[in-house]
Amino acid sequence: MITSLKHTRILPLLLSAALLAACQTDAGNKEVGGTLLGASLGGLIGSQVGDGDGQLVAVAIGVLGGAFLGNQVGQTLDKTDILYAERNATNALETNQVGTASTWRNPDSGHSGTFTPTRTYQTALGENCRDYEQTVFIDGKTETATGRACRNTDGTWKIVQ
Repeated sequence: MITSLKHTRILPLLLSAALLAACQTDAGNKEVGGTLLGASLGGLIGSQVGDGDGQLVAVAIGVLGGAFLGNQVGQTLDKTDILYAERNATNALETNQVGTASTWRNPDSGHSGTFTPTRTYQTALGENCRDYEQTVFIDGKTETATGRACRNTDGTWKIVQ
């Protein structure tokens, strides 16, 4: 199981994270949760860009963009969608060759997505990692994000970017 997906809900998607973050049971809570998580992740990503005033602008843009995306996704994903997406991501990280997509679909909501490992490598610290692309299809709209997951010492995968 991808431990950080359950706890931090990244799918920089955001959106990898913002996508999976929207797991409250009622629509208002899902929107608020998605907005807050999206804003947090957007700010974090923005803080990695530039320095000085440029970095401040990047953080502001990241917060606003992340809040918007998180809110939109939070309106629509439910717990079952998230379970399908997490299971699909775990299986793809574990078994898929680079460039091979795995798909999921929730027959109740009609929402679906793909998860594709795009690169496999070992870091200088000896961590086994995989870059990936994730796409989610919700009510005729497509959201795509990229990220990186590394294997923990206990064999689980953790989203690190």
